[in-house]
Amino acid sequence: MTFPNAPLRFFTLVFALCLALAWGCYGGRRADKVVVGSKNFTEQSILGELLAQQIERTTKLQVERKLYLGGTLLCHEALTAGKIDTYVEYTGTAFTAVLKNEPINDPGEVYRRTREAYLSRFGVELAEPLGFNNTFAIIIRGETARRLNVKTLSQAAAYTPQWKAGFGPEFMERADGFRGLAATYNLKFSEPPRIMDLGLSYRALAERKVDLIAGDSTNGLIAALDLFVLQDDRRYFPPYQAVPFVRKQTLDAHPELRPALAALGGKISDETMRRMNYAVDGEHRDIKEVVRDFLSSLSP
Repeated sequence: MTFPNAPLRFFTLVFALCLALAWGCYGGRRADKVVVGSKNFTEQSILGELLAQQIERTTKLQVERKLYLGGTLLCHEALTAGKIDTYVEYTGTAFTAVLKNEPINDPGEVYRRTREAYLSRFGVELAEPLGFNNTFAIIIRGETARRLNVKTLSQAAAYTPQWKAGFGPEFMERADGFRGLAATYNLKFSEPPRIMDLGLSYRALAERKVDLIAGDSTNGLIAALDLFVLQDDRRYFPPYQAVPFVRKQTLDAHPELRPALAALGGKISDETMRRMNYAVDGEHRDIKEVVRDFLSSLSP
C-alpha cells in the first residue's frame, strides 16, 4: 500500500508542531516578568508608569507595560484573566462598578469591603492606598460660577435646565454615575447629555460647547482652563482612593513586590497628582520623565 500524501502530511504535522512551539514561546509568561496595565486616560498612564518604574528600581523583575488598555471593566477582566498582574484602581469604582454595591461614604469601610471581596472572588489583593482621592468632579466654567455665585450642586440645579451637559460613556452607565446623580439633585438639562471622551470634555467645557461635565477632581486642566468644581453637598459620590490592585498569584511568586508597592503608600497627595497630571496635559512633558522626577523626590 502506498501513501502518496504522506510527505505532505508529515510536513503539515511538523509545521503545526513548530507553530505551537512558537506560540508557546510568544504567549508564555516569563517567570521574572510583571505586566503593568492602566486605564485609558492621562492619570492612569502616569500611575501605570509609576508602578512600572517603582518595580524596576526596587526589584530585579522585568516589567512589561500595557498602558491605556481601556475602561474599568476591560482592565478588571485583564487582571482577573492574568493578562496583566497589576494596575491602579479607585476603591469607589471597584465597589460600585465591579462589585455592584450601593455607594457609601466611609473610605475605610469601602476599602475594607473591596479588599475582602476582591481576594475571595478574584484572587486579587489591594496594596496600600497611594494617598489621594480622585472623586468624580462635577465641573462648570469658572466665569459661570462667579457670575451666578454658584458653589454647590444643589445651587447649580436651578440653572441646569438651561445648560448642556457632556459626560463620558462610563459615567452614563455606572451605578454611581449620571442616573443617581440626577435623581439626588433633581438635575434636568436643555437636551440629553452628550456622550464624549473624558479627556476632551474639559476643553469642550472651556470652549462653551457644553456647560457642565463630570471630570476627575485631580485633573490638572481644572485650574489651567479656569474651571470650577461644584461641591457635592449631598455627599452623593463615594470615596475613590487610588490603590494598586495585584494578582495574589503574582505576589506569592514575587514577594518582593509587596514592599515595593507598600513604599508608595500615602506618598501622593491630591495636589501632587494634580501637578503630575498638568505636567503631562498642560506642559506636554513625557510621562516617564514626570514619574522619574516624582520618584527621585521620594529618595532620602
